[in-house]
Amino acid sequence: MKVEIERKYLVSDDGWREHATIRSVFRQAYMTVAGDRTVRVRTIDDRRATLTVKVRTGPMQRDEFEYDLPYCEALKLIRHRIGVVVEKTRYDVAYGGHVWEIDVYEGAHRGLIVAEIELRDASDEFPLPVWLGREITGEQMYSNQILALDGERG
Repeated sequence: MKVEIERKYLVSDDGWREHATIRSVFRQAYMTVAGDRTVRVRTIDDRRATLTVKVRTGPMQRDEFEYDLPYCEALKLIRHRIGVVVEKTRYDVAYGGHVWEIDVYEGAHRGLIVAEIELRDASDEFPLPVWLGREITGEQMYSNQILALDGERG
């Protein structure tokens, strides 16, 4: 089990792109969303897949259980999802001694760009890149599970 502590921000401009290193294409689907917990299937670069269970334990913190899943089984599970498949490309960007993950959404959420930073402790301090917009940590409308469910309606 991993404890996930993260802060999330909207991205205000493309200044991060020149510093991007790793790039991965994700397609993720939610099998269930129930209050403070979710079960998600994610494919990565059309080659591998994971099954993830997350349980919220605080405003910025979740317990995360993640398991490798055969890719062909993930594709079958995705057909049984709730909502829409969330499509995004994730880029890693090093800044100020930290690695930021920049998610550029496609499909139903094209145009949305979100930056997140994972922390060791909720009180960790870090420099804010100039390309960040407003903080959206804890705003449910920007959570991937809500994007999956709302995308079905929107």
